[in-house]
This record gives sequence, C-alpha cells and structure tokens, in this order.
Amino acid sequence: MSTILVIDDKDSMREMLTASLTSEGYDVEVAGSGDVGIARSKEKHFDVILTDLKMPDISGMEVLTQVKEHDPETAVIVMTAYGTIETAVEAMKRGAFDFLQKPFDIDHLQMLVERALENQRLVAENLLLREELAQSLGFSEIIGASEKMVDVSRLVQKVSPSDTAVLLTGESGTGKELFARAIHSLSGRKNKPYITINCAAIPGELLENELFGSERGAFTSSHARKMGKFEIADGGTVFLDEIGDLEFSLQAKLLRVLQEHSFERLGGNKPIEVDVRVIAATNQNLQEAIGKQKFREDLFYRLSVFPIHIPPLRERQDDIVPLANHFVEKYSRRMKKGEKSLSREAIVILERYHWPGNVRELENTIERSIILTEGKKIKPEHLAIRLPSSEDIRLREGAGLREVGQYAQAQAERGMIVRVLGQTHGNKRKTAEILKIDYTTLFEKIKKYTIDGNS
Repeated sequence: MSTILVIDDKDSMREMLTASLTSEGYDVEVAGSGDVGIARSKEKHFDVILTDLKMPDISGMEVLTQVKEHDPETAVIVMTAYGTIETAVEAMKRGAFDFLQKPFDIDHLQMLVERALENQRLVAENLLLREELAQSLGFSEIIGASEKMVDVSRLVQKVSPSDTAVLLTGESGTGKELFARAIHSLSGRKNKPYITINCAAIPGELLENELFGSERGAFTSSHARKMGKFEIADGGTVFLDEIGDLEFSLQAKLLRVLQEHSFERLGGNKPIEVDVRVIAATNQNLQEAIGKQKFREDLFYRLSVFPIHIPPLRERQDDIVPLANHFVEKYSRRMKKGEKSLSREAIVILERYHWPGNVRELENTIERSIILTEGKKIKPEHLAIRLPSSEDIRLREGAGLREVGQYAQAQAERGMIVRVLGQTHGNKRKTAEILKIDYTTLFEKIKKYTIDGNS
C-alpha cells in the first residue's frame, strides 16, 4: 500500500485530504506543522508528501528542501493559496513533483498522486534494469547472445552516451522497449526521468494533452494546469512506442520538439523549453507510410538519425533456449514453485516453433508452463504449443532428416494444390476430385498452408 504524509496547519484540510486519499486505498498520516512533518519523514519513508506552503513554523519550501536531502525518492507536492509562477518555478527547481494551487479539485489531486507513484515505479524499474544490465557488454542474459543480438547490443552501446534520437524497428514482442530502457540506463541521463508513451493506446485528442500538457480552461474538463510527459521528462528520456500510429496532426508538434526543444501546452502561448532525448519504436514500415502520406518524411529523418533493427526470435535460434531458461528461473522464483528445468523434449518443441509473438510469446509460454508443472521437469504438454503443420517448423542449419522430409512434403502439397486450383479456376470440388481427396480435407489444407482459395 502506498504511503502519503499530509503536512498542513489547518485541521479541516488535513481531515479532508485524509478522508479523500484513504478512500482511494492509500495509507495516510498527518502532521500539523512543518517541523513535525520533517521529523516524521526522517522516521519513515513516505511515497508522497503533500505539504502546505505557508505555515507558522517553517514553510513548505523548507519542508521540500529538507525532505529531498534525506529521502530524494519521495515525491513532494506543494499546496498553496498564495501561488505565483515564480514560487511554482522555485518549487520545481528544488525537486517538487508538482505545485498545486488552492482551492483545488480533489480528483485533480488524486490524479497527481497517481502520476507521482507511477513515476516512482518507472524509476524503480530503471534501477532494477541497470542491475540486470551490469553484465558483459552492459546487458543482461535476457537480451540474448546470438551473433545478431551481439551486433544490436554493440550499436546500443555506441549510441547510448550521446543525445541522438534512436528509432527501434522490429516485430511486436521482440523487446524494443527493453532496448529503449537499456539506452536510457546506459546514458548520462540514467538518473533522470524515463517516460513511456504508447502512441497507439491513447486517442489522438487525449494524446496531445498527455504529451504536451494543457493550461487551465484549455478545454471543458480542464480545471487546472497539467504538465505533459515532455515537461515531466525534462533532462531525461521519452520513449514513444508505436510511433507509426501517431496522428498526422501531432507529428508537426513532435517535429518542433526535436528541432527546437520547445513546445506550448494546449491553450497556452508561452514556449516551454525542454532537454529531452527521444527514442521511438515501431513495427510498421514508416517509409511505406510516408508514401501513403500517413507519416511525415521530415519527422522520419529526425527520428531515424540512428536506426536499430531488432531481429525476430525465429532469426536468432541460439537465443531461444537461454531466454527460456531465464524465464523458467524468473517465474519459478516469483511463484515460489521451487527449482524447475526444461526437459529435452520441451527444448525440441521450443526450438522447432517459429514464435510469431517473439520473446513476449516465449515469456508468456514459460510463465504458463510454470503454473502447470507439478514436478521439476517442464514437459511438452506443459508448454501448450501445437505445431499444426510443417510450415511452423522452419528449416535451419543442422535440421534433421525427419524435419527436412516434413518441410519438403508440405511444400510439395502446397505447390500441387495451388497448381490444380489454378487449372480449375478456383473450383474447390473439382480440385478435390483431381487430387483424390475429399472437399473437407482440401479446405483444411488450404487453410493450413494459407492458400488463396481463388487461385
């Protein structure tokens, strides 16, 4: 449960905030003065501290300064009825998470608290990731040791210390976000914010507000100023996932951030300058999107100063078993299921499967198998992987005779079906008669080999 300390000299304010935040599931403590609040924060770590600015003993600004000295991870939100822009700027310089002017909407306060906790979670994940990456080549085992992944790792190492924009490309599930975090963690910005935004998950009208923030009254439900992700990430890194889904109208504003390092909040006219590194990722062909006028060419060239392609798992066969073993250890430990390992038969299945969902699918498969496995050995039935056809068994260096035979048979069957369908102009009943199989079998093979039935 997240812990919050409320510091305010007014009983009514402490009571109101305690009731509101407790109802949201937070563990709330209170202090009636700055001195008491500072003492309490030294005795115990609080995730968030809400402090009034003007108090009889010491100010909220002094509370902020002292708390940050002995517990820099705590998010401090300063509240005041006498706010000025200068005071707000000073609070942010001293490390405040945000500045809230009274009277405020309680929903807005709760949203700020949630954002503060989310930011702390991201920072904690970064610390964990840096520990995992502190191995040879600066990366953890999870990234893989195949020749292709070593090449990718070297590129990441070369670009990380710079502020250059990076474009990560590759299929879904290949680990693009992991590489984005690695670039940030290996950079000089590693102790600054790392903010992730999925451009496909947020509707366009809300995404602009998330990225760039808004002034009070910018739209109907805008009751207070909101900082956007770029503003929060000042000095750090913004990772824009699924950049190919960014609305065309927003692309120009993003281009300005990359070129001029400034933007305006929605409803504002004052430029806000930021120092942010941008890492973008996509599973789309952006050059094709440019041809269809769905993606700006100038933005593409700004984002792809240093492109890195993450190969799919099927192209790095040597990584499958090490990755699987990593996930076995991870989920066995997390679920407290004792020591488990993959059986030889399970390894064969893992190596033969072509992993359309890449590393993410492999991780999900292993997690499920840990739940299903009662003994120490993970067997094929625990993996719940079905190889429906030899099309799913990709020929590779060192493939056995049986595997080659299955592949050859599948190719011959597919070729014959396509040829006869062409001769009969797509008449499946006539095709089934010529091939001497029943209609249902033909239909199943057409589906199995992904054949256009109108061939």
